[in-house]
Amino acid sequence: MVSPPPPRGRAAQSSALSTRFALPGREADGDWLDAMEDVDGGPPPLRTTVTEEAARKIISRNKSPDVPFDRSINAYRGCEHGCIYCYARPTHAYLDLSPGLDFESRLFAKPEAAKLLRRELGARGYSPAPIAMGTNTDPYQPIEARYRLTRQILEVCLETRHPVTITTKSDRILHDLDLLAELARHRLTAVAISVTSLDARLSRSLEPRAASPAKRLDAIEKLSAAGVPVWVNVSPIVPAITEEWIERILEAAAARGVRGASWIMLRLPHEVAPLFREWLAAHFPDRADKVMHIVQSLRGGADYQSDFFTRMKPQGVWADLIRARFRIAKARLGLGDHRADLDIAQFRPPRRDGQMTLF
Repeated sequence: MVSPPPPRGRAAQSSALSTRFALPGREADGDWLDAMEDVDGGPPPLRTTVTEEAARKIISRNKSPDVPFDRSINAYRGCEHGCIYCYARPTHAYLDLSPGLDFESRLFAKPEAAKLLRRELGARGYSPAPIAMGTNTDPYQPIEARYRLTRQILEVCLETRHPVTITTKSDRILHDLDLLAELARHRLTAVAISVTSLDARLSRSLEPRAASPAKRLDAIEKLSAAGVPVWVNVSPIVPAITEEWIERILEAAAARGVRGASWIMLRLPHEVAPLFREWLAAHFPDRADKVMHIVQSLRGGADYQSDFFTRMKPQGVWADLIRARFRIAKARLGLGDHRADLDIAQFRPPRRDGQMTLF
């Protein structure tokens, strides 16, 4: 049986469930296929649905020794940007949903996020440290326009003078430029904008519903002009597909005022690897084998290595070459490392009734 083509505007080629947790396999049944309306010779658009989640807390803690933060906030589960390489895709398997198309279209929002944050910041004995946003799913994905959860969280951070960092690939962040500029004035925020290439068509394939590269660069320029510390994150670098853009991305970002730059090599944990292979076969059949051969050469012969530090530090000649290119380009452009020196001394916990403490 030939599988139907994926819905237009989505990156994943399938919606099969993960078997990692011994869940039963799932495929579209015949009735669904019969009901498909042919649109320009392909399937109809896949509609995005959002389920509101009653979370018990909003700050997630981690003890990973190779991650530069110990707490984060993800007000959304799943991400409509649909980046095929997203390492967060496997989290949908915990919900008995597909890390493929479900991750892109069956989203979850935590409408009480700001209320939960206020309660947790006000807990007796809370010790402040920068909260990272955008570590799992993008805080400025399209449903943020409806829910405004990221903005509400930033409002709490500004009120309590709590430091917060943001990583995004959306120019929607400019909707909160007023809050970010004020947070920056108090040394309470820093932003990283992810840019994978400067080719809009390639970006649309890799990251179907993310902002175009031009819009991301525009966001960098406007954030910088407003005094917000901003870095460019060339992430992920996909061998033989996006690596040619490294120097040009850094040049374009430097011209728009970034303070520094970082990079991450493509990571393919769990269900991401087969999804990425499907994407390669659909979009780059001429070099699919080459890409995976390079990926495996970076990861000790495997698609991925999950050990601490190893997962973040690809090895081999190819990795060394990219490190050298990145180091040389940064030095030439006067770019520093991606480090944010944020102030935790200003933190003032809220009271549970929403009022600030006076002493």
